[in-house]
Amino acid sequence: MAIRFDRPVSSAARFSRRFAAFALVLSLAALVGHRFGGLATPYLVLILIVAMGFALLATALAAAGLRSLWLTGAEGGHDALKALIFAALPLVIGGLAVERYLSMPEIYDVSTDPVSVPEWLKPPSADQIWLKRAAVTPQDREKQLEAYPELTGRRYDGAIDRVLEAVKKVAKLNGIRITRAEGDTVPTRDPEERPSGKQPADNAPVPDTADAAPDVVPVPTPRPFDDDVAQLIRRANGVTLQGETRTLVLGLRFDVMIRLREEAETTFVDVRVASRYGPSDLGFSADIAEEYLKALDSELLGIAGS
Repeated sequence: MAIRFDRPVSSAARFSRRFAAFALVLSLAALVGHRFGGLATPYLVLILIVAMGFALLATALAAAGLRSLWLTGAEGGHDALKALIFAALPLVIGGLAVERYLSMPEIYDVSTDPVSVPEWLKPPSADQIWLKRAAVTPQDREKQLEAYPELTGRRYDGAIDRVLEAVKKVAKLNGIRITRAEGDTVPTRDPEERPSGKQPADNAPVPDTADAAPDVVPVPTPRPFDDDVAQLIRRANGVTLQGETRTLVLGLRFDVMIRLREEAETTFVDVRVASRYGPSDLGFSADIAEEYLKALDSELLGIAGS
């Protein structure tokens, strides 16, 4: 009489594949919805946390299924392997986020000038939903100095118009969209061009304007070249640009301030970057600022100073 051996089936391995597939689909849907749709960042973080929880559960069940395969030869090895593959993406995203959160200071706003921080032309406003955060304090600036001591401004031996052209060019290449700009755009009038302020007396005769010829005939002059750069820098000691950018993969939003100050024959550039959501930027703000300044150094190679 032949003896038939029935292999046991690992339910843990079967459920691990289902949980891991759910975690993968959930995380991909959240990433696509946040990057290309209207999903807010707080909801993205919440969904990714849930997806990572399911991925961890799937990993534990897959480990139990592999153990049953090793000890009793239970079926489910393929399901456990698929579960580990499906759970890789949520676990990698969650692991990187946790690693950055634990290793980076809990700040969301960095500046190359922590003492005289560039002021927002329009303070960014966003509904934090469940990601609550407090206002930036001097203690936060001290944390920045400890974490990113190399994050400093740049001084260039050049006129502000030349530096501003490079600043805008590099901002566009780095995906920073300028939304606001501020500078002294109205030139002061010469004293000779100002009205004298003398008013005719009440009993003074009114000249006949129809017959009288003007003493001085104004000569038409061509209108000066008024592009956006000229309007910003004309008779100005400083220019401030405000923009926004997003990370390439996750699509996280950041607000950027770029301040140019003309000092003697040099131009000093400061950058401020702040995460729009959450109490911690996971170090992305400093990465954006440093990447921008390095690109600006390359663009203005040869005129950068200390």
